[in-house]
Amino acid sequence: MATKHSADRNSKWNASDIGDQRGRTAVVTGANSGLGIATVDALARAGAHVVLAVRDPERGEAAARTVNGSVEVRRLDLADLASVREFAASWRGELDLLINNAGVMNIPEAGTKDGFEMQFGTNHLGHFALTNLLLPHLTDRVVTVSSGAHKMPGTPRIHFENLNLTGEYSPVVAYSQSKLANLLFTLELQSRLAAAGSSVRALAAHPGWAATGLQSRDASVLRRTLMAVGNRFIAQDNKAGALPTLYAATQDLPGASYVGPDGFGEMRGAPTLVGRSAAASDPVSAVRLWAASEELTGVTFPRLESEQSQSRAPQTVSV
Repeated sequence: MATKHSADRNSKWNASDIGDQRGRTAVVTGANSGLGIATVDALARAGAHVVLAVRDPERGEAAARTVNGSVEVRRLDLADLASVREFAASWRGELDLLINNAGVMNIPEAGTKDGFEMQFGTNHLGHFALTNLLLPHLTDRVVTVSSGAHKMPGTPRIHFENLNLTGEYSPVVAYSQSKLANLLFTLELQSRLAAAGSSVRALAAHPGWAATGLQSRDASVLRRTLMAVGNRFIAQDNKAGALPTLYAATQDLPGASYVGPDGFGEMRGAPTLVGRSAAASDPVSAVRLWAASEELTGVTFPRLESEQSQSRAPQTVSV
């Protein structure tokens, strides 16, 4: 059951405030390292049964052995829609919590097995398909991990005319687009769930600047160097970086809430509700992205929606 933080307003929320999660089941994608394993560990310690959804089961098993609690490992490759479908098709019974945590950041240009730009395909489309396929099992909420990069300088936007950024690829632009997509996805998912009369909620979170393995894969040597320095002197660790996700996953918050750190520039600190860019709050873009995502993945919102949500016409996009 979700809990509501009742500590003194001057105290800082942390993992010990999560509350009893016994009897709840959670799936965490990208769970073998970084923010993912910190999220798994905190939920398992609170009593939840947590499924580590990982691309490499061997690494997942090694990570699972470090967790004190009830966990299991299942294979999931978000860059392969066949793997996403296989994972979802194998699910039996109820699922309380889905945490869309996995992601890649600022990598050299690459494609998924289905031909999508890797960052958009992994960070957004893979999670879009997974969430919709698992929705019939979900009982509580979906938390999708975004980033402050969704509002970086340069006015990040969804490149509807060229979602794969073919011929104009930039690692930073692609990452910012994917993180903006995470927030628009959350916005439209919550709208559809509400229209369907569902009690399931969609929320988003971002970790601030957390020292994880993501930064070491940056396509730029200069950015890798700068991030290594920042990881050492500015960033918070993965346990602190996971707190906004855990807050969104366990506290009594409205649907479409966005959680991040409360410190300067939202880079570190205790979890709190934070703002998002105007582009991330645009319901027209959210509907358009949803239509594009359905078209690209072949996965649609399950038959929970009302006549009102069914009446929204899809829009054509190019990739």
